[in-house]
Amino acid sequence: MKIFISSEQQELATERELTSFCRFDATFCPNASLDNLDEEKITRFLVLARRGRNFPLAGDTPPHEVLEHLNLLDKGRPTNAAILLFGKQPQRFLITSEVKCAHFHGYEVEKTIPFYRVYNGTVFDLVEQAKDFVLSKIDFWVGTRAESTQVPTKYEIPQEVVAEAIVNAIVHRDYTSNASVQVMLFKDRLEVWNPGTLPPTLTLEKLREPHASVPHNPLIAEPMYLTKYIERMGTGIRDMIRRCKNAGLPEPEIRLDGGYFVLTIRRKKSESGGLSEPSLAQATVPVTAPVTAPVGEYVTRLLALLADRGALSNANILEAFGLKSRRRLRETYIDPSLAAGLVEPTIPEKPTSRLQKYRLTEKGRRLLEQWDKDGGR
Repeated sequence: MKIFISSEQQELATERELTSFCRFDATFCPNASLDNLDEEKITRFLVLARRGRNFPLAGDTPPHEVLEHLNLLDKGRPTNAAILLFGKQPQRFLITSEVKCAHFHGYEVEKTIPFYRVYNGTVFDLVEQAKDFVLSKIDFWVGTRAESTQVPTKYEIPQEVVAEAIVNAIVHRDYTSNASVQVMLFKDRLEVWNPGTLPPTLTLEKLREPHASVPHNPLIAEPMYLTKYIERMGTGIRDMIRRCKNAGLPEPEIRLDGGYFVLTIRRKKSESGGLSEPSLAQATVPVTAPVTAPVGEYVTRLLALLADRGALSNANILEAFGLKSRRRLRETYIDPSLAAGLVEPTIPEKPTSRLQKYRLTEKGRRLLEQWDKDGGR
């Protein structure tokens, strides 16, 4: 005898199965299948995890076995965590998993917004995109080689602090919320708004003290730990406090506000008491002709690196800057530097050669010499 189940009954059964789980990240993602996962992203994760934390699976382990090892499958179906970590289009299933970034020239949220972008992608993509947004907008200083053979560089907010704030928001947020992570840069501060609240065992005061790690989404946190995006010791806030103090910045401020966990990092003030001037990414560096094109912060970093180390490959540059994406390296560092004539390939006739490296041009060297004469940028 055949039993016919109506669509309403099927929906009810699915809802009951969904609500039988305790955690969002462990729940299977409705309407998603293994076809919605990107095998290349899983393979890339495997390489990084083996290199970063000695992940036990072999480099040629099939993606399905990697997912099983990480507990990212539920009866053969991808969990929400699997979609967020390795999905082809995570926001197709989890629309509010996006990150909203905005830059304001003043002190408050107000129209018009000079820069506003909604970033999509996996949690790995979101971290890199949001981090790049902040680092491209804040001040970046390049010193001289007066006291060392290496050119000193630093951001007004330590990049480790920026990364920690963004990673914490994306990894530990409440994904059942209809809100999204918001990263807002003001004239005097950086604010990162994370949908959710603290676990019952933690308070705002305890976050500043030694405490156990209590991840809101452990199945998302584990792959982020294996690729060295986070630690598992509950040291994030204390590390940010220490780094901010070392950089001459006030301690980060943390508060709960209308369903959000809000982290505020104050920007560095100039000696005159005002806030620092616009960053190199937005400024035109005064140089002698014919080097007259505006030079952004990413190009500046690449020039300083090549000046210190000589010709480098894509892999060398990725490692030096702690980057994960070759596409982002190409779009934000290599291509602008090549277009400005400041960097050149060592094998120009074979642009895609695996032996390809990049080096300073004469124009790039003159620019660095000018910076040294001007006392650094």
